[in-house]
Parts: sequence; structure tokens; C-alpha cells
Amino acid sequence: MREAVFQGSGVAIVTPFHGDSVDLPALGALIDWQIEQHTDAVVICGTTGESAVMTDAEKRRTIEYCVERVNGRVPVIAGSGTNDTAHAVRLSRDAESAGADALLLVTPYYNKATQKGLIAHYRAIADSVSRPCILYNVPSRTGVNITPETCAELAKHENITGIKEASGNLGAVQDIKRLCPEDFYIWSGNDDQIVPICAYGGLGVISVLANIMPAEIHDLTRLCLDNNFIAAGKKQIDLKLLCDAMFCEVNPIPVKTALNLMGRNAGDFRLPMCPPDAAHEELIRRALASYHLI
Repeated sequence: MREAVFQGSGVAIVTPFHGDSVDLPALGALIDWQIEQHTDAVVICGTTGESAVMTDAEKRRTIEYCVERVNGRVPVIAGSGTNDTAHAVRLSRDAESAGADALLLVTPYYNKATQKGLIAHYRAIADSVSRPCILYNVPSRTGVNITPETCAELAKHENITGIKEASGNLGAVQDIKRLCPEDFYIWSGNDDQIVPICAYGGLGVISVLANIMPAEIHDLTRLCLDNNFIAAGKKQIDLKLLCDAMFCEVNPIPVKTALNLMGRNAGDFRLPMCPPDAAHEELIRRALASYHLI
């Protein structure tokens, strides 16, 4: 029986940039605050961390720094997926040698692999490392969907232990749970679907919203894991307006803006990410104020 990498709230943490470099002290402060607020895992160099615009050397150093700063307090999960399988293998080996506890592997984007190609892609990566591998299904960004049947095939690999499900398709989540073994774990990839996915047997969330509300997302997932779905559902609904505000523009524009407005240094954006327009910044500001975050 394979163990889950974590249960609860994993923060898809932002990467603070300053000029042409990663602001590691600012990242360290965010990591410490997350753990103080009971976040259950740190996901570094993912989509929210703007990994697509980081060099391989930056990714390795940022993962190393995160592992050093976390110092075993919670699991560190490193984003190491890309649309070039050989490159993803190199990134995954780098993340493993940097000390990551697990790997998060987004589907190949733009070239849009077939399901057969996805199986070969993920097996090649999983064969190259010894860390648990978590699939990341986010077709709205990648243009390709991992079907439940493909999940079931990939779950046969000893190193492929779960999926971050951000397709928005709750029927597919049910099919994944039905087709895959008990030790293939599911995490919500959408902050507004934590409760239903946990109700179908998910173990929590890899969250954008946890960047600004770490304790609240931890508490929400704890209610789910304790089978208190009435209270969890109420909390999920209470967070809906703020969740919507965090996606008023492409992630991570709103959440980095929110952190900076809160006085927590999330640093600069890297192009093609840029600050939000004035109307959206005001929407984010009003949402934060309504939840007493500023």
C-alpha cells in the first residue's frame, strides 16, 4: 500500500521575483508563514510559481532553497513537468536530487499528446526517479485531458501515486476513484471544488487561495477529512467570492497582487505575466477588505 504524499492543504506557492532573480529571502518568509498557519505541504515551481519563465538553474536552486527552509516540517512537492519528455526527465531528476519529497507533473501542453502518448510520457518520467509522482490534469491551460482510463493505466506504475484534478469535471473524479486502486490519491486542483472532490474520496487540495488564507484552507480540508461536510460546505461557500477574485485574471496575477496588497512580499511578475488592470486590482482590493485581509 503506497502512502499519500500529504493530506490537507498544499499551497501552490508563488515565486517572488526581484529584477532578474528569484528573491529567496522573500520566498523564505512566505514559506515560514505558510507552515506557521498549518499548511500541510508546499508545492514549489508550479503554475502559480511561474515555473514556465524560470530557467532550469533557477528551478533547481529554488527547490533546494525551499527544501532547506522547510527543513522537514512538511512535504515539499516540486513542479517538474513540461511538454518535452526528455526535458521533464532532467527536471525531475534535478528536483529529486535537490531534495523534493514528490514531483508534480503537468500534462504536455501545446503539442497535446494522445492518451497513448501521455502514458508513455509519464512512464518515462516515473521510470527515471524514485520519488512519488503526482499527475496534474488542467486542460484549461494545457489543451489536453487525462482520462480516467489513462489514470487507471498509469496508477499501475509504483511511482505514480496520485493526481491533482483541475479539469472541473466531477464525473471524471468519480470515475478516477472507481477505476483506480485505493492507493492512488486525488487532490483538488480547483479551490472552489475542494468539498465535492473530498466527498468523492479526495485527500485535500493543491491550492492557489492558500497563498493568502493558509489557515482557512487548512481548516476547510480538515473538516472534509473529518467527514464534517456540512460545516465544510458552508466554509467553501463563504470563500467563494474571494476565490472568484483570485481568478479574475490569469493565475498568478491576482494572488501575487493580493499578497503584495497584504504587505507580504510576493515580488514582481515576469512577462508575459504583468500587473492587473486597474478595475481588477480594485476588485481584488475590495475582496481582501471584505474578508478582513487588508
